[in-house]
Amino acid sequence: MSLIRTSHNRRSFLKTSALAGGGLMISFSYLAACVSPAEETLEMPKEWFDFNSYLKIGDNGVVTIFSPNPEFGQNVITSMPMIVAEELDVDWKNVLVEQAPYSPEKYPRAPFGQFTGGSRGIMSKWKPLRMAGASAKYMLKEAAAKAWQVPSAEITTIDGVLHHKASGKSAGYGEMAAGAAQIPVPEELPLKDPKDFKIIGHSKKNVVGKKIVTGKPLFGVDYQKEGMLIAMIEHPPAFGMTLKSIANAEEVKAMSGIKEVFSFTTYNEDFKRGGFDTNAFPELIAIVGNSTWEVMNAKKALQVNWKPTTDSTITMSAFGRDREVHIPGGLENTVEHYSQMEALMAKPGRVVRKDGKPEEAFKKAAKVIERTYSAPYLAHNCMEPMNFFADVKEDRAHVAGPLQGPGLIEPALADRLGIAEENIEIEMTRMGGGFGRRAYSAHLVEAAVISQLVKAPVKLMYTREDDMTNGIYRPTYQATYRAAFDENQQLLALHIKAGGVPESPLFANRFPAGSIDNYLAEEFSIESNITTGAFRAPRSNFMAGAEQSFLDEIADVMGKDPIAFRLELLKRAKENPVGERNDYDPERYAGVLTLVRDKSAWGKNDANLHRGVSAYFCHNSYAAHVLDLKMEDGKPIVQKVTCAIDCGIVVNPDAATNMAEGGITDGIGNAFFGEMTFIKGVPQKNNFHQYRMIRMNEAPKDIEVHFVQNEIDPTGLGEPPFPPIFGAVANAMYKATGERHYQQPFLQEKRNLIKG
Repeated sequence: MSLIRTSHNRRSFLKTSALAGGGLMISFSYLAACVSPAEETLEMPKEWFDFNSYLKIGDNGVVTIFSPNPEFGQNVITSMPMIVAEELDVDWKNVLVEQAPYSPEKYPRAPFGQFTGGSRGIMSKWKPLRMAGASAKYMLKEAAAKAWQVPSAEITTIDGVLHHKASGKSAGYGEMAAGAAQIPVPEELPLKDPKDFKIIGHSKKNVVGKKIVTGKPLFGVDYQKEGMLIAMIEHPPAFGMTLKSIANAEEVKAMSGIKEVFSFTTYNEDFKRGGFDTNAFPELIAIVGNSTWEVMNAKKALQVNWKPTTDSTITMSAFGRDREVHIPGGLENTVEHYSQMEALMAKPGRVVRKDGKPEEAFKKAAKVIERTYSAPYLAHNCMEPMNFFADVKEDRAHVAGPLQGPGLIEPALADRLGIAEENIEIEMTRMGGGFGRRAYSAHLVEAAVISQLVKAPVKLMYTREDDMTNGIYRPTYQATYRAAFDENQQLLALHIKAGGVPESPLFANRFPAGSIDNYLAEEFSIESNITTGAFRAPRSNFMAGAEQSFLDEIADVMGKDPIAFRLELLKRAKENPVGERNDYDPERYAGVLTLVRDKSAWGKNDANLHRGVSAYFCHNSYAAHVLDLKMEDGKPIVQKVTCAIDCGIVVNPDAATNMAEGGITDGIGNAFFGEMTFIKGVPQKNNFHQYRMIRMNEAPKDIEVHFVQNEIDPTGLGEPPFPPIFGAVANAMYKATGERHYQQPFLQEKRNLIKG
């Protein structure tokens, strides 16, 4: 049994005496409210008792558990309440689940608060959620002890019922809820031993699954409010351009159903932006009207004069540090980006790690191999394009929509509106995809500013074209790997140089650093005015593919099995590590490789299948894949992916498996097809007829997911299965065709980019 202190955000977390009443439930939007599949069978209580920020118990024993983090398919809306229910000892059939509203007062803001991203959801809330359930159970037991005049230590709980064996007394949680709400919360609480878990580790159905498949309104794009207007935005046609003038504003304003046409800025001039306040177009044109159709027609009729931007510098503040960001003017081209990266590859980079004497090792090497890998910009392409509802009054605002981190955008929103943060209500709807894109919520500010200016509630809608051409893209990257061998084909040294636009993708202290005597890592970056940001496992989504492809080439040179070679390196990193800082646990890393080797029956290959292996550590967890591929009419067909993951304790196995399957399928699609290019600042693809996504018949025929069983606290799952699949695809393609693939997307012809 472990103990946990309850001092965590004590001011709000340990609120024990307030009677919430039925009104608390009604106060949540129908959009956010969601109920477990047993909804129809539950009799609603006459009165609710509010135990803490995470749960309340009705007088009939029905429990409502709030899921604090926004949901975009990772299933936190089910998994987080499962953690509370486990410690509370309640029957899952008697649990209702609601999306909690944004509240930095109730839910800790640091380090990311109610943020979904970075595979941090379950990991960051694991202890607070357990504490919530354990504290409520403690108070219920104390209340029963007081009522029955027995020692609380003699009271046990099973499925929402309190028992006292010696007296034979028992009572449901609902019977003791009123008394329990008056019990002071202790300073320290016992938590269950993972061996005693009855809910955690056992699959539960998604609590909103029925609403999703029956088309109930859950998503931001569904939001409706009486008197609401529709707003759309005209963005500049290219990165590196800004507004000069509107040629026909009055003419467009006279069109049927149109209320307003005007330009506006999204940030106040002196606002110091946070790390997620990314927006390439600070001045935009709003078109506001009665219906989506009328506003779309008006948008098409709008005539605008644009002008090139000039160089600028802004101050961004992130994680307590300010930094100056220089944004170059001009119209950029993908072909020039690749030329710039290749030019910097030929020059010394910034050394970020050096072990041993790599320069000497390369000089005396009997053989050196060098390979360069690259990857393009990627668009997030969430199925639900960006949208947000806003109703801004003189001194307060209500906004509602899909976003990953309400706390990240709240300062910019408050500053731009001139309204105090405590007077802004941010309602989180379910997201139709995120992948990092909805961590950047400039569109929320845009909706709110438009509402403030037109003095009416509005719903801002991006079209698919708006979404794809005004994105926050995955940066474009390049990396060159060199390996030095002695005359016996033994590895002497490894050199990595990586860079990108506008950031380096390199993680200098990750594997294989720590396993090679002579190791050198360098990096560079190139400024750009094209907006980039987090994209499902940022930077790892490129480095994993490059690194794992190159390790296979090294194993080939050494005449070793690729899994055995990786395990040898990890054995060295565990037993005799090189360097002072290695950001991975070689034992857990080797664990997923061993598991995937065994589960995939590696070594017993089908002659008709071509197999590629890959493994990677990111976001605190480990994933390894073996991908089986065959060629049909010259096209690769993925037959099966066997996956092994170590992410600590798995809360909801079915949901965790779904998340891994989604990441694997998405990764294969991006490895084969994903690409965005630019000519004179203009994105060259604006909808799915141009931007190739993986299709249903191209998904793997079978995906088998295995989790390492341990009792480590959850370490994150959303991102880790995604990066290594790129390497598994590349290595299987090599086995199938005899040709190595160095440029993503792999199924594209050799680059034939047009210089602008």
